[in-house]
Amino acid sequence: MNSEMHSSSDEDEVFFDLRPLFRIYKDGRIDRLSGNDIVPPSIDSQTGVSSKDVVIVPETGVGARLFLPKIKNSGEKLPLLVYIHGGGFCVETPFSSAYHHYVSSLVAEAKVVAVSINYRRAPENPLPIAYDDSWAVLQWIASHSNRNGTESWLNQHADFRRVFMVGDSAGANIVHNVALRAVETPLNDGVQIVGLGMVHPYFHGEEPLGPEATDEEKRENVDIMWLVACPSTSGCDDPRVNPATCPNLARLPCKRVLVFLAGLDLVRDGGEFYYETLKKSGWNGELDLMDVEGEFHIFHLSNPNSQKALAMKARLVSFLNQDCQELPQHLLRSSL
Repeated sequence: MNSEMHSSSDEDEVFFDLRPLFRIYKDGRIDRLSGNDIVPPSIDSQTGVSSKDVVIVPETGVGARLFLPKIKNSGEKLPLLVYIHGGGFCVETPFSSAYHHYVSSLVAEAKVVAVSINYRRAPENPLPIAYDDSWAVLQWIASHSNRNGTESWLNQHADFRRVFMVGDSAGANIVHNVALRAVETPLNDGVQIVGLGMVHPYFHGEEPLGPEATDEEKRENVDIMWLVACPSTSGCDDPRVNPATCPNLARLPCKRVLVFLAGLDLVRDGGEFYYETLKKSGWNGELDLMDVEGEFHIFHLSNPNSQKALAMKARLVSFLNQDCQELPQHLLRSSL
């Protein structure tokens, strides 16, 4: 967080105020108001999950936090979770308490290896930089598929036939766009993206579904958020944010997509728009939805021990293990 105190004249120059997340000034400065704490990597005494940090692109500092569950069989190969954090493209990191503890809990409960990507953030690093950084990390991950990469945890324990990408909010948007790059530039042989988990995903459009279309203040916030993150954009019909204009949507290179919605979410309409558009696109994978009533955006991070947050995590854990055991039919589509 920028700790400087701003004068009243600075306050007059505010371009976009999205407290409690961030505040951006007309000269490009940003006050990051959340996600600034750093949890060091460790071995969790309760779950046995180990974590460590790696720098993957030294020139830019792009890297990741890796997580490994407690291993009983040294030769065991586990599903690989690639997690991309949210925060409006502007705040949070894999090292903040919210994301460290959440990803660690997924690793413990789903028994997966995880790579939580540390991409460069807007507005200093506008899109497509976050897409490029995340793609670079995904390629680095794929370079381990022959078991001779630079990271021993991936060489020894990752099952590259069971790769899942999960992101929340802006992170879900990044997940979608990075996965689509694999259509034009396939990953190494043996690397298979099985599923995408889209948690309260950030998408938009000129004619979105739901009340956003008539709520001018809500729509303006969503519009500006995209402009701040991607000043070079062509607008709300940019295919990176509007799935209806995405030319390769029907070719999304995975077997399954699970979308999570929350009833009181600011960007719920965009998430529903994504679900409905993918459903109609001709993509032939399995598309599932979990809709949680009466909850706000990323409530599972702010209140992770609530009944609904735990139910949501259980659904995601099941999703990450679908190739190990199939889900019962009654879990394929649900709402809370």
